[in-house]
Amino acid sequence: MTQSPTTPLPPPAERRRLRESQSLTRAQVAERVGVSRETVRAWETGRTTPRGRRAQAYAALLAAAPTPSTPAATPAATAVAEAAVVATAPQDMPPLTPAQAFDALYAFCAPALVRQTYLLTGRRELARESVERAFQLAWHRWPEVAVDPDPAGWVRATAYDCALSPWHRFRARHRHPEAPPADPTDRALLSALLRLPPPYRRTLLLYDGVGLGLPETAAETEASTPATANRLLHAREALTTQLPSLTDPATLSTRLSVLATHARLRASRPSTVRAAGERRARNWTHAAIAFTIALTAATTFTLHTSPTHYEPPVAPGATVQGVPPRPAPGPLSRTEQKLQKKLEEEPANGPERVTPEPR
Repeated sequence: MTQSPTTPLPPPAERRRLRESQSLTRAQVAERVGVSRETVRAWETGRTTPRGRRAQAYAALLAAAPTPSTPAATPAATAVAEAAVVATAPQDMPPLTPAQAFDALYAFCAPALVRQTYLLTGRRELARESVERAFQLAWHRWPEVAVDPDPAGWVRATAYDCALSPWHRFRARHRHPEAPPADPTDRALLSALLRLPPPYRRTLLLYDGVGLGLPETAAETEASTPATANRLLHAREALTTQLPSLTDPATLSTRLSVLATHARLRASRPSTVRAAGERRARNWTHAAIAFTIALTAATTFTLHTSPTHYEPPVAPGATVQGVPPRPAPGPLSRTEQKLQKKLEEEPANGPERVTPEPR
């Protein structure tokens, strides 16, 4: 029995992204469809495919994800947005422009990504800034991101790196913590999360919050699979020490989803993010041009004013000892007068001298 054409499903690689857009965990999807969490994982990795009533329920659950109003794109333009609409869209529809493809990716990923980043940092404004910065970089490098097998993962990894940057501690508005959640349970969970080391916190969020598998989590955190498993176990152990009610991983996933939903975070419009990214790139380009011009002018001035040959330095003067002082002019002594008279009377030796004649 084959899959019914009335229940189209997106490709396996896109099913997880549609689930993430609704801030649902695999355990929640499994409970609504009536299967186990491992079955949902198998559906998302492509090992198995749902059939019958389960396929209909699963397709309806994925179709409830927020999708952009733009037409479906080609796989090279946007691999994320096509999963929600390509199953029912006409096959002769034109591909999206780069701006439309970027807006589709932003509308699909940004809301859930801002909530995830808030769980990572505990700061609402920093979460929004990090996600916007990640999408600005994605728009700046759109030819590369558009053909990436997992553009949502590319943006997520960039946003997490921006959010966990150690340079934020030097910013004036990030030196003091933000107001905690109003709910005591949410406040306790967020406080426990922020006590974890950043690599452990990120691993826990990716595995139990986003729902990635262990190999995918290890790849995104740039760690080996055994190291990622150890980080996950230690993070869970640290959380359960403070919050014993979170021993069950399914309960932890649900609590993380609820905490992210209660934050009431909103992302900016995609056109605003694109314009900010273009303005930022333009400013950096102008700064680079100005620096190049200044460097060229300084080099030219140096070449024109620098000496063309070596001039040895003049040694400073020194006093010479033992030289008699120069005598001052005065009358001749008797001996000197005799010598002068003798020289005048004797004929000159050597060639004849030329003497002027008196006039």
